[in-house]
Amino acid sequence: MDIEQFIEFCDPQNIDGIKPVKLGKLCQDSREVAAGDIFIAVKGYKSDGHIFIREAVDRGASVVITERQLSGNNEFLALQVKNTRNLLGPLAQLIAGNPAQKLTIIGVTGTNGKTTVSTLIWQILTKLGLKASLLGTVEKRVNNDVYNSLLTTSDPIELACDMKQMVEAGSKYLVMEVSSHALSQQRVRGIPFKVAVFTNLSHDHLDYHESMNDYASAKRKLFNSLDEKSWAVTNFDDSRGEWIINSTPAKILSFSFKGKGLFKADIVTADAAGSVILLDDIKIKTPLVGTFNAYNVIEALLACTALGLDGTRAADALTTCTGAPGRMERVNVSVKNSREPLVFVDYAHTPNALENVASTLDALKGSTQKLIIIFGCGGDRDKTKRPLMAEIAERIADEVIITSDNPRTEDPDSIIDEIMQGFRNQQSATRITSRHHAITNTILQADNNSLVLIAGKGHETYQEINGVRTHFDDREVAIKALKIRNSQNKERVG
Repeated sequence: MDIEQFIEFCDPQNIDGIKPVKLGKLCQDSREVAAGDIFIAVKGYKSDGHIFIREAVDRGASVVITERQLSGNNEFLALQVKNTRNLLGPLAQLIAGNPAQKLTIIGVTGTNGKTTVSTLIWQILTKLGLKASLLGTVEKRVNNDVYNSLLTTSDPIELACDMKQMVEAGSKYLVMEVSSHALSQQRVRGIPFKVAVFTNLSHDHLDYHESMNDYASAKRKLFNSLDEKSWAVTNFDDSRGEWIINSTPAKILSFSFKGKGLFKADIVTADAAGSVILLDDIKIKTPLVGTFNAYNVIEALLACTALGLDGTRAADALTTCTGAPGRMERVNVSVKNSREPLVFVDYAHTPNALENVASTLDALKGSTQKLIIIFGCGGDRDKTKRPLMAEIAERIADEVIITSDNPRTEDPDSIIDEIMQGFRNQQSATRITSRHHAITNTILQADNNSLVLIAGKGHETYQEINGVRTHFDDREVAIKALKIRNSQNKERVG
């Protein structure tokens, strides 16, 4: 692409300065600029990229794209455009060689279930012998190679680079989680989704969105961006399930366990070993437990059928699909004749998610078993959900331990104070600020007949305190506590 084609694509309102001989990489972070690069100034949620133009030029930017007129310079080419945020995604794709056009892309959005549904779709595609990549909260996968993921949906430049890598690796499909933040900030603008999936909508991210309606409207942008050749998969049992697709030009696949959708779903059997589900006349056996996972499984299946895959073959593949790590993940030490509580780790960090997983375990427990919930709430995030999660835990669990999650820049004990306001009887909950001590003490003191749910962090392998991330994995702490417990039991027996 030469400079004239580049300028034409940007469609500037004003052009000033010196045209470079060749174009470097595209940057929206001035700290990443090197000599010859393109700097695009974007107004962000917390800061405005326009204030870093001088720094980008000092670092050697040969082109600056801005919403403000820059004139009288002889250091770089200045392009004034109407909206840099709207331009960023399509421009990133253009510079990367338009990799999104070479992939069949499935986007999954919703409050809960995005990671599980996305992972299940990727697992089905892979088990059917198709080359597929995955972008999401837990990890990035380029075919079977795994990379760390820092955001649910990356910025447009990183997305374009990831997609280019996927195309070069031979991927034909991309399954990606699409967050409300990404949709609101136009991070997926210019990406042609073949299938979009809506899981559900519940209380979350109201520290960013002004209201639940604003939050829902951000999600609906994904479906409104589809064309008439695309497919929208939606859950009609959710209160927003019909509304989310009522203005999409795409073809629609809806389902319901309550007889409201195009497809009728039923749970035939469900226990701690998994579930058997019927979707019209297709039988699905899955190792995943709980009603909420039944929704996830069906959404994954319908997404695959929207791609033109045989539904029966996709259902057969689901028999061995385990979903995402840290989502209702059983933690044990596989010691013969071990006497230990059943321990589960789950990412549930919203009221709705906590109620789903807690209710599932409550329904699975025997008459003599008790359910213990350990949870906290993240700092610098939606504070209104803290007492709501306390109310849910108190209502469902037999015992509740309140601890730290990722306090970030907030005082951990202050967060716990706000959680405690949701308990009718604050004496019914135990406070242990250290998450490590909370998990360890609970597992060591629980009787063999207990179910322990460690909620909030799931797959995460860090804890963030005062801006510093240190290694912390709920699963590792739980396994260590179970090993100590088994060792102590052996000593007693001996």
